Amino acid sequence: MSKLAAQDKFLDLSDYGRTFGKFLANQLKNTRFTPIHVTLLFGVSGLIAIYYILEGSYFLAGFFILLKSVIDAADGELARIKNTPSYTGRYLDSVFDIILNFLFLMTICYVSKTSFWLTVLAFIGIQLQGTLYNYYYVILRNKSVGGDTTSKIFEYKSPRALPGETQKSVDILFRIYTVVYGTFDKIIHLLDKDAYKVKTFPNWFMTLVSIYGLGFQLLIIAIMLPSGLIDYIIPFFILFTVLIFVLICIRKTFFKV
Repeated sequence: MSKLAAQDKFLDLSDYGRTFGKFLANQLKNTRFTPIHVTLLFGVSGLIAIYYILEGSYFLAGFFILLKSVIDAADGELARIKNTPSYTGRYLDSVFDIILNFLFLMTICYVSKTSFWLTVLAFIGIQLQGTLYNYYYVILRNKSVGGDTTSKIFEYKSPRALPGETQKSVDILFRIYTVVYGTFDKIIHLLDKDAYKVKTFPNWFMTLVSIYGLGFQLLIIAIMLPSGLIDYIIPFFILFTVLIFVLICIRKTFFKV
């Protein structure tokens, strides 16, 4: 199942790992590897990146951050190839992402001696950025004919488990997901509560919004680290958050309900 119908596909600047993700998924399709195994693998890559940041090996840190992003594209591809969609995998993927985001920034905070509270502010900003991207992207996917609707626009209750997973695991991960993402979702929904009523978003707009995708955020970090700009990573993401209001303004101005 494709995430989007052909006419709704756009250049996703955060999805540069998709080609390798598809390649890796195809190599694993006839093995006992599951999408959750791949999710665990990108978690390991993220932890290795953190180790290299602490060691001051910023080029290697950037490499493993990008590797984490690339592997992250493979779990969903493997689920589609094996036709084994999973809410367990989806929520686990998201929970791992937010934990690693927090650890990345706190490690950068420690090494660069940046203010803890500025780092918390940058973390909130990164999560709001990603939430805006996901909000618009999920709206598009749910309105795209034949698109992937595993992700819902509004997630108020635990979904019914899909074949191959238990309802208990789905319920537990859904609760964790709502705790760590719920506040960010509510803020973005409040800022643009009518976005889901729009018929569709044009490709150019989604490409612009994709600068807030997790892959692009990690690309920025991976470039800034070996470029000697570690002291500027936290301030950059705080300022980068301002674009949220610009993007929402564009949506409300040009794509009215």
